[in-house]
Amino acid sequence: MTNLPDRAGPPASPEMRAGDADRDRVAHVLRDAAGDGRLTLEELDERLDAVYAAKTYADLEPLTRDLPAPGAAPPPAPSGAAAWRPVAGAPSWKGGVGIMSGFRRAGVWNVPRRFRAFAFWGGGKIDLRDARFAEPETTIRAFAIMGGVEIVVPDDITVHVKGLGIMGGFDQRASGPGVPGAPTVVIRGLAFWGGVGVKRRKASRQQKREKELRPPEAD
Repeated sequence: MTNLPDRAGPPASPEMRAGDADRDRVAHVLRDAAGDGRLTLEELDERLDAVYAAKTYADLEPLTRDLPAPGAAPPPAPSGAAAWRPVAGAPSWKGGVGIMSGFRRAGVWNVPRRFRAFAFWGGGKIDLRDARFAEPETTIRAFAIMGGVEIVVPDDITVHVKGLGIMGGFDQRASGPGVPGAPTVVIRGLAFWGGVGVKRRKASRQQKREKELRPPEAD
């Protein structure tokens, strides 16, 4: 059957009842696809629910129909600017404000050329690990007054931190180059009796993939 994982024995008919091993093989394909970024976490959850509810091979086959066949050579990964192109339909925020409250910008979202963040007696988080970029260079202006702003950047993009801390902290340690063709993020602003923290982290998709490939721990 199309794109179903290999099984021992002769090919099964669509009407044949699926066993636990068959469902586990399909679930493994779906988790690999999510680790490669082919499925969102929501899509993975929906398909896994359908996998474990499947009774026949006909129920399992549609769940991997739009995915590469197991063992097939993957297409070349996008390189240069193509890897960070905006995603149609993804949200795009121009800023975030936390006044005695908080804000969060995370997940797959399109980052504009200029982004402003303001926190006063509050906080905010800007997570760029799954973000896409509208321009080759993005400027984030972050202002934290008796509050805090946390910015998480993937470790493969270029980052320049140029903010100022007055009786507060504006972390400069994340500044550094990225891979060729990566976008550049310039972080400016002010921290007064507050802090702006900038941290480099692996992209979320890479973390998921590494988790899937990690051998199980021995009991």
